[in-house]
Amino acid sequence: MSENPAAARPKNAIVVLLDSLNRHMLGAYGLDAANEFDTPNLDRFAARSLRFDRHFAGSLPCMPARHDILCGALDFLWRPWGSVEIWEEALTYHARQKGVTTMLVSDHPHLFESGGENYHTDFHAWEYLRGHEGDPWKTAVDPSAVGSPEIPEARSAGFERPYDLSRTWFRSEADFPGPKTMAAASAWLRANAGAHDRFLLFIDEFDPHEPFDTPEPYASMYDPDWQGPKLIWPPYAVGAVTRGQMSERDGRQVRANYGAGLTMIDAWFGRLLDTIDELGLKDDTMIVVCTDHGHYLGDETVDGQDIWGKPGVPHYEPLGHTPLFVSWPGREPGVVDALTTNVDIHATLVDLFDLEPQHRTHGKSLVPLVEGRATRIREWALSGIWGRWVHVIDGSRKYARAHEGENAPLSMWSNRWSTMPLNAAPGYRIPRPDSRAWLDRMPGSQVPVIRQPFDAGDPLPYWGMGARSEHFLFDLEEDPHERRNLAGSPAEKQAVELLRTALEAVEAPVEHLERMGID
Repeated sequence: MSENPAAARPKNAIVVLLDSLNRHMLGAYGLDAANEFDTPNLDRFAARSLRFDRHFAGSLPCMPARHDILCGALDFLWRPWGSVEIWEEALTYHARQKGVTTMLVSDHPHLFESGGENYHTDFHAWEYLRGHEGDPWKTAVDPSAVGSPEIPEARSAGFERPYDLSRTWFRSEADFPGPKTMAAASAWLRANAGAHDRFLLFIDEFDPHEPFDTPEPYASMYDPDWQGPKLIWPPYAVGAVTRGQMSERDGRQVRANYGAGLTMIDAWFGRLLDTIDELGLKDDTMIVVCTDHGHYLGDETVDGQDIWGKPGVPHYEPLGHTPLFVSWPGREPGVVDALTTNVDIHATLVDLFDLEPQHRTHGKSLVPLVEGRATRIREWALSGIWGRWVHVIDGSRKYARAHEGENAPLSMWSNRWSTMPLNAAPGYRIPRPDSRAWLDRMPGSQVPVIRQPFDAGDPLPYWGMGARSEHFLFDLEEDPHERRNLAGSPAEKQAVELLRTALEAVEAPVEHLERMGID
């Protein structure tokens, strides 16, 4: 580490967000599944970075997590899914005012859908690589697709996904959205890194999120004996195997295909690292590798059920305890044991580029940890999905508080109105505001915002459905696999008070305290 850390602060930043990146499957963390799949380039990057061991997801799922990172304000307590609202700006807005060139390279479809608006618009420029998951890119099968990778045969029953058409247009590995995104990011660096005084490159890569679809050699890498059509769409379910929704053998195939996607994007991330090294950028650039959340792949929890996707369960370790690596010029590699969460990535970029957000934010800069001036920056972190459990984590204990009785009252706060479009189900819509709505104020803002209440029996917006009314408390140091639920013990009283303190600190809507029975 340099003698004067502040003088060695980097000029630029590169943020690589890999969606649904499972911490316990990365070799760098050395956990249970660390050797299950090959991640040599993520491990290579980790070896020259600071590895954060107590980093947790904040707002889930996809768009709420990006709101945490790009806007710095926890999203899940106010709405289930949404865009940049009119009382706030993404950090890229303020970066432009400071003369920082900002670039987005992404294949993430939700950034360009209704309900994901305005995250990309304040970048100086953006490049969207088409064809991933629900991206409505093509309307017909490629008529010249002879010799291209075969169309996945194991489709979802009852409807056709956009990916079923997009997939026919991929000729080789380089045509898949993940590789295209990493190649485009490398190309931007080669053409632009030396052309700007300061820059922020944000790479929002949807892999290894489903569909878990890869060409050879990855497709057969972890399940070479599989004979049927590839299972690239995981169920979102509790007990999919134990309840007979799919066989144990099918589960191994799904998990293997996640691993194939992880290894493929790792290889292309390696090419990005090569570009960074060739251009000498690691000498003046902070590089962050992060994710929005993990992904359950048959992981077993306290109730003995296999879990897949992101269903209505608490944020067990595979989903909520996430990887974070930070490479900082002049800082030797090592391990950071401090508690951190995704809004802290926003605060770090604000600190690095000396920005001044005008809306209320919830993050703490990682810079004191990176520079060795602090050993902790926060006492607790909040995590959750709107309408489900609210989690509070102090670094060693995790408390997941559910609703008591009916899951009410709940409110959605949004002026652009929160949506979660499903291209494959165009008839589905989140309920619109009705006559019960009124104008309120977000914390720290005088901008009027529509506050729509939902009562018991109302059809809740998509992400708020399916939660059970059961609390969970785990000691992560003594019970890292979360087998012993301490809810109901004397320790729960302290956990409730910590949760109350955290919710009051962020001025969370009072209805969360009411619905969880701690008002």
